[in-house]
Order: sequence, then structure tokens, then C-alpha cells
Amino acid sequence: MPRPPFMPARLLAAALGASACLAPLPLLAQTTAERAAIEKAPPLSKGEIQLSFAPIVKKAAPSVVNVYASHVEKRNSRSSAMAEFMRRFFGEDGPGGGMGGSPGERAQRSLGSGVIVDASGLVITNNHVIENMNEVKVSLADRREFEASIVLRDPRTDLAVLKIKTPADVAPMPIGDSDHLEVGDFVMAIGNPFGVGQTVTQGIISALARTQVGSSDYQFFIQTDAAINPGNSGGALVDLKGHLVGVNTAIYSQSGGSHGIGFAIPASMIKAVVETAKTGGTTVRRPWLGARLQTVTPDIAESVGLDRPTGVLVASMQPKSPAEESGLKRGDIVLTIDGQPVDDPEAFGYRFALKGITGKSVFGVQRGAKKQTVEVKLGPAPETRPRDVLKVKTRSPFVGATLVNTSPAVSEEMQLDLPNDGVAVTDVDDNSIAARAGFKKGDVIVAINGSTVNSTKDLERMTRDSLGIWEVSINRGGSVMTSVFRG
Repeated sequence: MPRPPFMPARLLAAALGASACLAPLPLLAQTTAERAAIEKAPPLSKGEIQLSFAPIVKKAAPSVVNVYASHVEKRNSRSSAMAEFMRRFFGEDGPGGGMGGSPGERAQRSLGSGVIVDASGLVITNNHVIENMNEVKVSLADRREFEASIVLRDPRTDLAVLKIKTPADVAPMPIGDSDHLEVGDFVMAIGNPFGVGQTVTQGIISALARTQVGSSDYQFFIQTDAAINPGNSGGALVDLKGHLVGVNTAIYSQSGGSHGIGFAIPASMIKAVVETAKTGGTTVRRPWLGARLQTVTPDIAESVGLDRPTGVLVASMQPKSPAEESGLKRGDIVLTIDGQPVDDPEAFGYRFALKGITGKSVFGVQRGAKKQTVEVKLGPAPETRPRDVLKVKTRSPFVGATLVNTSPAVSEEMQLDLPNDGVAVTDVDDNSIAARAGFKKGDVIVAINGSTVNSTKDLERMTRDSLGIWEVSINRGGSVMTSVFRG
């Protein structure tokens, strides 16, 4: 007798014959064996054999684009002549490669992927794909190609939003809910690896809330074993509904190829960036707490009665900050934000950044042995004084460093616990005098040759004259150190 593929146990007993009913123990064993056989049964129909992800790909693929970015600089006649010489003897791009353009210009090029997220032609991609670029084109899956403008860059999340300049009939991909993803869910990565053209790979969610990736300020990545390679950056991580659940942004690799460990920025963060672009914003504004947070250690967890080390410890607060005004106390452990658990400072930073700059947020807090809630007012960090950006050009240890006046807004943007007075280093050019002197982003210049530095104007005045000896005091991570440099 042929057996149906999913036969209830009571019907299976009848199919085996009446004699089976007289032997309860063998029946039990036989039923178990039959169930195991049913679970391992081969496909019984053509439809089961032809199961495929193709319908999802057909739905999602038209929304994924190739992104071609370049930075074109005009060159003087002497450099143009040299470029022509290099082209004749070494080929179009010269021995170094990566450069092109006409004899009168020099072009750096970048290749990546992107996802159309709005019918108006908005495209989400990675910031590192278009970083330092001034010309961008997007190529659709149907081979149409358009020039695009850069409407928003957000280096802190490594996301950027482009807009197709010419109105076009495009297919936006719905943005899904990354908070409902689970480890083991099927996903697909769609992009343009190595520039070979649109490619689809399939895998599962390997892990969630990965924090040690290092490609952005907000460390909260989706990990997948769907193959991601160079050129996939900015492409789509898609769920089985054809919804965008992540933007592929990084791989773990020692060879440059996929080892099955890829990382994607979650859709929750993508939504926040896209919404800013839709409303005409060019900068993503995020809420300010004004507190220094640290990881909860096993010893701290045990001391307050937590069954495991989770949450973030409030180590200190700035005066008149939302943290202080909310009633948070030094030593409080924040366990949740609006019901969402936070396991470490990275998870807290990600969750809090999604809250916007209006309204309130409710923190679940452990204070001593008691749990309670604290209501925190949401708002941007204040710019308490002008930044007065300074790029030192006179001969000094600071040549190549970009400096600004500190403020809560500067501290929040740099994700550092900076003092509210002094001059902060926001950038250091590679191979510059400042870089060789050891200055780093986040350093605060406290004093020069014993004189206090309160502003960039003070520092500019102090560097007008070339000095034989420079004694510079720096606040780095809360510790003040003094270094001596020769002029």
C-alpha cells in the first residue's frame, strides 16, 4: 500500500492491519520508525523538487543598482604631459592603476552597490563607496544608467543616500524590520561583487548584534554566511519577503575574498538615515544623553543582584545634560530602552541613536538591588560655542591636524567623552607633521608651553611664531600627558 507523505499516527496503525493493534509495544516502535522515515522522505512531487528562491530574486533584484563613483581633478599641463607619457609606456592607467580620465584630468574611481528605497529615486549605499568622490552614476538591473547626486553622507553609520537626477520609473525595495530577525533565518545578498555584474548569494543569519567590526561608530551588525565580496558594499541583504533587512558593508577576510563571514547594517538604522534624506536633511541628527557609560562586569552584576553581566553602567554625567535632568544617578545600570534590552555600550548607542531628537524615552534601570524606570527627554547635543575650525599652516607640531572648539555637540559627534572647554583634534592628515608627532583624533589640546589653550583662536595665536621648543599638554581619554617637540 502506498503511504501518504504526512500520515497521522492513528491512520498509520489502521494501514498496518488489525494484528498491529494486538501488540502495543511493537506498534509504538514501528510508529516511531515510520515517523522517522516520513521525516526523511524524498520529494514526492515535481513541485517539491522545483522549490526555488527565484520568485524573491525577481521581486528584489530590480531595486539593486551598481554604483560607480569617481573623483576628477584637473591637472596642470606639466602633470598632463607626464600622464600621457605614462599612458604610452605603461598602459591607460599607468603602473599604479586606478586612475583614468583625459590627459588634463586625474580620476580616482570606486565601485560598489546600492538599493533603491524610494520611488523618487533615492538610493542607499555605503559611505565608503562614495567617500571623497564628486561624480556618481548608478546602473540599474535593466542596464539603464543615470547620474546621481549625493544628498546625504553619514560616516558614523557608513551610510550615504544618493538621488537619481533624471526622473525615472524605478522599483523601490520595501525596508523590512531587522528587529524581528533571528539567527538561522534565510537571507540573500544581492550586489555587484568584483564588478562582474549583479549577483545573488544565499545563506542564513549567523549572528545578530555583532559589535567588534570597526566599520562605523554604531557597532550593531547582522552577520551572515551569504557570500559577500568586494563590490557588494552597499548592496542589499534581503529576507524571504523580498524586504531590505540590511545593507552589506564589511567582510572578515585575510585574502580579500569571502570566508562566509559578512556584516550588514540593520534596516532600523537604514530607516533613520533614509527618513532624514526624505525630509530634505543633509545631516542625521541624533539624541544626546550627556553621560559616560561603561560595560557591566561580572563583579558589578553580582554586586547588584543581576544574574548575568548585561546593560550599561552610568559612570558620570555632564552638568545640565538630559541624563542629569532625568534623575539618572551615577552607578545606575541601564538595562532597557523603551523595552528593548541593551547588553553593552555599543547596543545602547545603537538603540538610543534610533530614538530621534523629539519626545521622551523610557529607560529600565537597576539602582542598587531595585529596578525602576527613568524618563529621558530627547534632544540634540547643544553647540555651546562656535567650532571655529582651524587648520594650522605655520610651522608647528600641529601642521596637518584639524582642530575645533569643544562642546557637547562635538563630543557627541566624535563619540568621545571630551571636556567642554579646550581644542579638540577632529582629523589628522596621513604622513603629516601632526601625524608623525603622534596626535590622534579625539585629543584635546590643554596647554602649550604652560599657557592654557581655551579656543582655536588661542592656539592660532600661539603658533604664529616658530618656537625652538614646544611643550604640549594633551587630554587623551581623560588622562593628561605632556610631550616636548623641537621646532
